Amino acid sequence: MLLFKVGNERYAIASSEVVEVIPLIVLKNLPHTPEYLAGVFNYRGFIVPVVDLCQLMLGKSCGNNWSTRIILVNYCSGNHTQHILGLMAEQVVETLHKSQTEFIDAHIQIHTAPYLDKMIVDERGMIYCLDIKYLLSETEQINSLSENLLNTAI
Repeated sequence: MLLFKVGNERYAIASSEVVEVIPLIVLKNLPHTPEYLAGVFNYRGFIVPVVDLCQLMLGKSCGNNWSTRIILVNYCSGNHTQHILGLMAEQVVETLHKSQTEFIDAHIQIHTAPYLDKMIVDERGMIYCLDIKYLLSETEQINSLSENLLNTAI
């Protein structure tokens, strides 16, 4: 699991979904996009949209800190085409190895945050696991934007 922070809370993404973690770079802004869409950039010849997880989840942008990174993840769009999406998060500096038996189902479903999956508990507290497919399904604007952008090679 790749660990990162959004605000004061720790989150995790399965390492199998991570393509690469890159430093924060200057993104190209797009007009009339939701605030959580931080911008786009050229990744190996393809335009990749970047979602600011702090903006999406807390309503404030990620800080421009040394440990703020862009996590490139694989995801499948509505037509089952695999794309790369950037997720901007803070303190992307740690990994954690846990077996599936150590994941705890909180039995809580939050309608406005369907991307929250099971939890992990360690000596520092609880870690929310993110299910990328539900993060994106809630933001239809990103999906439609991704469909248009990610199939475009530069």
